[in-house]
Amino acid sequence: MDNETNAATPGLPRDTAALVARIQREWSALLQTVEHLSQEQMDAPGPGGWSVKDNLAHLTAWEQFMLRHYLAGQPAHEAMQVDEEAFKGLDEDGLNAVLHQRIRSRSVADVLAGLQRSHAQVVATLEGMPFADLMRPIRPHDPRPVLAWVVGNTYEHYQEHRLAIQAMLAG
Repeated sequence: MDNETNAATPGLPRDTAALVARIQREWSALLQTVEHLSQEQMDAPGPGGWSVKDNLAHLTAWEQFMLRHYLAGQPAHEAMQVDEEAFKGLDEDGLNAVLHQRIRSRSVADVLAGLQRSHAQVVATLEGMPFADLMRPIRPHDPRPVLAWVVGNTYEHYQEHRLAIQAMLAG
């Protein structure tokens, strides 16, 4: 087992420093993938109609959901800013479609500024909270730790979209 892995939850970071290190590695890789792209490359639609810009705005939206819902305890529909009844009828693909509708008209500059702000907020929030809070179960009936959702909405999500962006640019 490497020094960053939590023995109680294999694959998850063992402390805040390890978590933030993983987040920063994937964040840097994501930024390196998009930093030299032109406005046209950022705006060009890819598979499914999603542009690079849309992918980045999507990451921001899910980071903000994570902060509001998993870390601050806001009800999921409020954290996603979706009507409660509509939220109940949406799966992850449906939520992503709602998010895409909201974000696709934003400018590249606005998306990039929002991405930077959100990332800084995520890192500051995580560095300011006890790691034990991240290890508590997400819900009484679900033993998975909050940390699993943090990982899924940060470095794993960055990697997923970085790879999608790289494929889009190569294709």
